[in-house]
Amino acid sequence: IDLEAARSRGITVLNTPTSTSIAVAEHTLALMLSLSRSIPRADASMKSGEWLKKELMGVELFQKTLGVIGMGNIGSEVSRRAAAFGMSVIAHDPIISAEQIRQRGAEPVSLPELYTRSDFISIHVPLTDETQGMISVQAIGGMKRGVRLICDARGGVIDEEALLSALESGQVAGAALDVFTQEPPGKSALVLHPNVIATPHIGAQTVEAQERAAMDIAIN
Repeated sequence: IDLEAARSRGITVLNTPTSTSIAVAEHTLALMLSLSRSIPRADASMKSGEWLKKELMGVELFQKTLGVIGMGNIGSEVSRRAAAFGMSVIAHDPIISAEQIRQRGAEPVSLPELYTRSDFISIHVPLTDETQGMISVQAIGGMKRGVRLICDARGGVIDEEALLSALESGQVAGAALDVFTQEPPGKSALVLHPNVIATPHIGAQTVEAQERAAMDIAIN
């Protein structure tokens, strides 16, 4: 948004950064659970008249390590909810201090350490020059083999070609994505990959979140 142009025309531009935090955090956990237990595939198979019980072996969140990249409003809410599942939460944020990360329920670590230790990685950073393509070939190569990625942040943070290659090789066991570099992405190879769960940027799409956003705007 061109703020200068808006100001010159008497248009007020407001941001409501906390109104959707709970909605996005809950959606992140929904993606994580769906990814760990193949919920979309199980539902689709049942609706097709199949019974894929043996083929749908999942993994538990309990005693797994969740790496949270970005411990702002949403990352903090995700961390608290993941702890309730018995996960160990580690986090990296270049802006928030180590003490603040601890206060928000996670162990502060460097980004390389987060990559090597995490069974699941959840991304909660804005799209900036620094974060553009940060989940790159090199970054994915430094992750634990079989890692599962969840992105409820912004399209462009993940190098989608690198992710697709890693899914094909097995370096990444699965990915759950609510955002894409191009939206809508259409029937891309990434969206259609059997180990990808894709949703159409609906992290903030709850009745409650939209009401909170409207209230915050009115109050501001």
